[in-house]
Amino acid sequence: MSGPLTQNTSSRDRFWMRVIAGISVVLVAAIGLLTLGPRPEGLVGTVDVSWMPHLNGLTNTGTSLSLLAALVFIRRKNIPAHKASILSAFGFTLVFLVSYVVYHTFKPGPVAYDGDYRGLYLFILISHISLAPVVVPAALLSLYRGWMDQREKHKKLVRWTWPLWFYVGVTGVMVYGFLYV
Repeated sequence: MSGPLTQNTSSRDRFWMRVIAGISVVLVAAIGLLTLGPRPEGLVGTVDVSWMPHLNGLTNTGTSLSLLAALVFIRRKNIPAHKASILSAFGFTLVFLVSYVVYHTFKPGPVAYDGDYRGLYLFILISHISLAPVVVPAALLSLYRGWMDQREKHKKLVRWTWPLWFYVGVTGVMVYGFLYV
């Protein structure tokens, strides 16, 4: 039997790096197009998605709390709880991404902020938007390295993936707060 599961580690890694790169490119491109690009005629407003920003706020909160728990668990050397927390963070992030894509499929463009803290809001929003595309492949690669028990590679990668992912989660909650609270 041949395939990625029976190949050597290097070949398997190359296969999964291509998969991670492909998923990352497609996902980031889709979100960019749906957020800023045109919609097919007659699609906008056909589904009530007004509740989805609240789901997005909750999922970003879930991601952030799960990442904090994962950090605590790994520092305590509780690997099973760490894995469960990371998988929870990944699940929350996945639900966020699906919800975000659906929301922007039926509602065009970004929501405007009209509050008193426009400069702070724009800094948080721009840093969030700039780092989110970096987090997608980094989180997927970190998850892969951990799943395959490549601990040294995993540790090196998560030293910068975790803070970026956490920052994107927290700033996602902050953007939600600026716009909806």
